[in-house]
Amino acid sequence: MNKELVNAVEFIHKEKNIPMEVLVDAIEAALITAYKKNYQEHKNVSIDLNLENGSYRVISRKDVVEEVEDPTAEIDLMTARDYNPAYEVGDPFDEDVTPKDFNRVGAQAAKQAVMQRIRDAERSILYDEFIDKENEVLTGLIDRVDHRFVYIQLGKTDAVLAESERMPNESYIPNERIKVYVNKVEQTTKGPQIFVSRTHPNLLKRLFEEEVPEIFDGTVEVMSVAREAGERSKISVHADNPDVDAVGSCVGARGARVEAIVDELHGEKIDIVLWDEDPKVFVKNALSPSQVVSVTVDEENKSTVVVVPDHQLSLAIGKKGQNTRLAAKLTGWKIDIKSESDAREQGIDFE
Repeated sequence: MNKELVNAVEFIHKEKNIPMEVLVDAIEAALITAYKKNYQEHKNVSIDLNLENGSYRVISRKDVVEEVEDPTAEIDLMTARDYNPAYEVGDPFDEDVTPKDFNRVGAQAAKQAVMQRIRDAERSILYDEFIDKENEVLTGLIDRVDHRFVYIQLGKTDAVLAESERMPNESYIPNERIKVYVNKVEQTTKGPQIFVSRTHPNLLKRLFEEEVPEIFDGTVEVMSVAREAGERSKISVHADNPDVDAVGSCVGARGARVEAIVDELHGEKIDIVLWDEDPKVFVKNALSPSQVVSVTVDEENKSTVVVVPDHQLSLAIGKKGQNTRLAAKLTGWKIDIKSESDAREQGIDFE
């Protein structure tokens, strides 16, 4: 190794933030590999590396024995005592066995192995960085789009946005900034693979945490989220302090807070409802904006029958059943909607 490589190692350590001990291990492993590939006189070797001047020695360690059976790993006691009379059987014997032409033989192999270890270290650092960001929202830059993925630049690496995780009302244009939810991080042979989403319900939850200080500090809690990405979502909120308006905190002055989130989601409609431990009240709230006359609860089957005014039936059900479907997801209860007229005909007591 020479001074040029030492300078390169120092540069990589500082610029890429790779620990020096990782780089030293890479160099030593590379030199050992190069030695074993080209020389077989010794079995157990290590590298004595001096990073200050770029020098190194190949050190062979042998066991001191009475009679040698494996000359690549053992040395007899008499020979060892020629070096130092204090040697005894069983002692380790270290010897400088650096070949004269080793620098020429090992330089290229060492360089390749070092660069590979550096790439491995960078991948490991990236993985450690992003595994802690699972379930978080990050802002990235759209890099490119192909038939499989939208590639999002997140600092030093790209995340992938699969077609199933894209919102149907969005176009993905290179160089545009975008917020994504980190769904999963996997370590692969090519580095960390980061899977992100624009459709995950937790994207909505994290956006509210960013936009609403009362949620971020825990004054208001998001209890559940139901989402049909790009179209409509419902989110239930609760505050332990009765003086805090949980829904109002999320809406913001003149709707500014929720409007910022709607803009980020390109017009996705968002219903913010008050959570309640009483399923009758919670289901009623969840069916907003429709009016509800009564809610009958079947605890055993975790289902409800909801009666609404005749003129509110289509609003309660929603387009293609969307309002009822989202309310059921939000509350965790099955919801059967009846108009007042139908309820009377079926003998349902709701008055």
